[in-house]
Amino acid sequence: MSGETQASVSESVVTRTAKKGDILLHAGDEVHGWYAVLSGLVKLQSGSPKGRVSAFLGVPDGEWFGEGSTLKSEPRRYDVIALRDTLWLCLPRVQFNTLLADSLPFNHFLVAHLNRRLGQAMTIIEAGRLRAPEQRVALYLSRVFWQGRRKLTLSQEELGHLVGLSRQTVNKALKSMEQQGLVSLTFGRVTVLDEHALTAHAFPPEV
Repeated sequence: MSGETQASVSESVVTRTAKKGDILLHAGDEVHGWYAVLSGLVKLQSGSPKGRVSAFLGVPDGEWFGEGSTLKSEPRRYDVIALRDTLWLCLPRVQFNTLLADSLPFNHFLVAHLNRRLGQAMTIIEAGRLRAPEQRVALYLSRVFWQGRRKLTLSQEELGHLVGLSRQTVNKALKSMEQQGLVSLTFGRVTVLDEHALTAHAFPPEV
């Protein structure tokens, strides 16, 4: 990426803040760009005509989201809601498309990012259809969703929002996994102690 392009991107990026519970982006809104979480945590959530709400992805600090919507010329299909106070940024669509057309490193990063999101999407579909609650909690603590993070600053309420389970069910699952030596629990934090065992717990062999 040339210095001129870098300068143009830096000048165009817009940072914003949101309080816990705020809707950052609404389903049905026009898409203005690609977004990243600088600090905090957001969830991507969709609703059905009958009012049923389903959170399907949590996005922590340091990660981008909304690339699918940015690549398509259609309204946003989901709400983005802050699970805690959040600082986030927008790379405007014009600059996104310029990088897509001109920057090979950007395309490499975007393809790798999309491939990871596809893996997460397939995992979410499987978890919702096949997994027991404790397995679903283990899955949402795994590297599939928290790449490179073994100490997760995540409350049981936040985890419940992401997994689609009550706080009580999440607490029961976490206590069970703590007894098995898979995780340790402190206030507002889950630490993965045995990553391989946690993955095996989330993906037990078929019988």
